[in-house]
Amino acid sequence: MNLTGKKVVIFVDQQYQEMEVWYPYYRLLEAGCEVTLAAAEAGKSYPSKTGYPCVSDKSYDQIDPAAYDGIIAPGGFAPDFIRRHPVSSAIMAAINARGGLVAAICHGLWCCCSANVLRGKRCTSFFAIKDDVVNAGGVWEDSEVVVDGNLVSSRKPADLPAFMRACIQVLAAQ
Repeated sequence: MNLTGKKVVIFVDQQYQEMEVWYPYYRLLEAGCEVTLAAAEAGKSYPSKTGYPCVSDKSYDQIDPAAYDGIIAPGGFAPDFIRRHPVSSAIMAAINARGGLVAAICHGLWCCCSANVLRGKRCTSFFAIKDDVVNAGGVWEDSEVVVDGNLVSSRKPADLPAFMRACIQVLAAQ
């Protein structure tokens, strides 16, 4: 599918799950999408759980949610750091309010909890944060990928092919 003209932001922070950043990043680039890696600080190198570096393109403060068609929150332990910045939650909430793609995999649903975008939505995540997701109003299920309107969620790296197919379909339908 061709996503030329679409723009997506991927959040990153220390201890991110490598495949959950880089698989979406390169898959979206292949489809013609413009992808921005955003973190607390622009130009800073954030190490993955195994030390692989990811240099952020922009800081959260430099992101205009109105300029993006979607957002992806990866897993690992990065979401626990990402959601400590209220502006990251505000970005996700604004993209959600416009009906843009809001996608999260594994522990990435923690970002959705903090952005208050799960209420009444079907979703999935890594099983260890099920209680957090349910307490944030999400209707949790154990599935490879769950699509509820503009929300796309998956459980783990093995779900990435289904996750990205769903993300691309939601973006293409906008």
